Amino acid sequence: MKKPSNMKSNGDMLKEYDFSKGVRGKYARAYAEGSNVIVLPPDLAKAFPTAQAVHEALRGLVSLAQKSAKKPRRRRLTKR
Repeated sequence: MKKPSNMKSNGDMLKEYDFSKGVRGKYARAYAEGSNVIVLPPDLAKAFPTAQAVHEALRGLVSLAQKSAKKPRRRRLTKR
């Protein structure tokens, strides 16, 4: 027994799907540039209210991490 099909035989979409107000390629440029959209939790959003604030904090963290990684620890030689 076949399941009844809700789609017309010509392949049209269901009536519930209304894309009449859709914009083609709305996010294409951002996607092509490789941007990532990240939603901050409310407590972090208060601390970093703008994208610029987030960018500055992350750049500072990366800079600090790179400085820490570049300095290998020296071991002291002890005389026996």
